[in-house]
Order: sequence, then structure tokens, then C-alpha cells
Amino acid sequence: MSSFNHLIPRQPVPSLELPLVGGGTWSLAEQRPENFTMVVFYRGYHCPICSRYLGDLNRKAQKFADLGVNIVVASSDDAERGERAKAEWELDAIDVAYGVELDKARAWGLYISTSKGETSTGVMEPDMFIEPALYLIRPDGTLYFGTVQTMPFARPSFAEILAAVGKVVETGYPARGEVVSVAG
Repeated sequence: MSSFNHLIPRQPVPSLELPLVGGGTWSLAEQRPENFTMVVFYRGYHCPICSRYLGDLNRKAQKFADLGVNIVVASSDDAERGERAKAEWELDAIDVAYGVELDKARAWGLYISTSKGETSTGVMEPDMFIEPALYLIRPDGTLYFGTVQTMPFARPSFAEILAAVGKVVETGYPARGEVVSVAG
């Protein structure tokens, strides 16, 4: 059985530095959000659900910015597939990163799948790729919120996350799920 990592609220998250579609590098260490950095890992260009999901995020990007949230979306795709996703999915309001290495994905607690061939949109899945996850990270680099999935469907609603972030900022609600060991 291989080792599997999961992130703990109120603890530092792993480093993350990725190339961006359009040039440059996105680095978690260089983020200076007012409230949170939101990292959304998506399956890749082959995923039609990702297209709709990230389209919704793109439409809400300004509302997140108004709440002091920086956004990046990232996949294990190569540069060409990352560029196609950004252009064809019209993701003009969010940073799109690519090239998440599978060992780095494991450090972030992500699930990894193997190709089942061509998707319903006629795009071949890569041999291996990451499954979805969403993290809210505080400016100090600690995890506030995280959700990791084994499947492409039933993802967290960006409308609900927007409402929750608004309440969190207003009330100072602490990160939950921080207990590491339970005395028996």
C-alpha cells in the first residue's frame, strides 16, 4: 500500500510553484491575498465537467477578488492542453496553471486516476491525471478549508463558497478539522 497524504487545517500546506498559461510562474509563496488563496485542482482539458465548473468560477472571479481571495486553477496537463483549456473554456478572469507533477499531487492529498480512453467530448484522457480538489489557504500559508474528490462530479458550489467566505471574513470563524490525534 502506498503512502497517502492529507492536509490538516491550521497547518502549513506544501509548496506549490507552477507554470502559467500565457507565460510566467505562479507561486503560492508569492501570494499576498487579503484573506485567502484559493487553489482549485482540476482533472484537465479532457474533462467536460471541469469546463463547466471552471466557467462558473471564471464568472464569479471578481466577487472572490472583492472578498480578498486570489485564485489559481491547476491541472497535471501539459502546456498545450492547459492553453487549450484556458482559450476554449474562455477562462479570461482566472490564472490557469499546468504541469502538476503526480508526486506533488500526492503531497497535496490528491487522488490520481488512469486513462479510460476518449471522453464524451472526444478528447483522450492522459495516461494518468489528478482528480479535483479545492483549498482555501490563509495568507500565512496554512490550510483553512479543503475538499478532495475521487470523482469529477458533485463538486463544491462556488456560490456557497462565496457566501461562506463572506461570513468567515465577517465573523473570524476559525478553521475546523484541526485535531490531529485523539486520545483513546
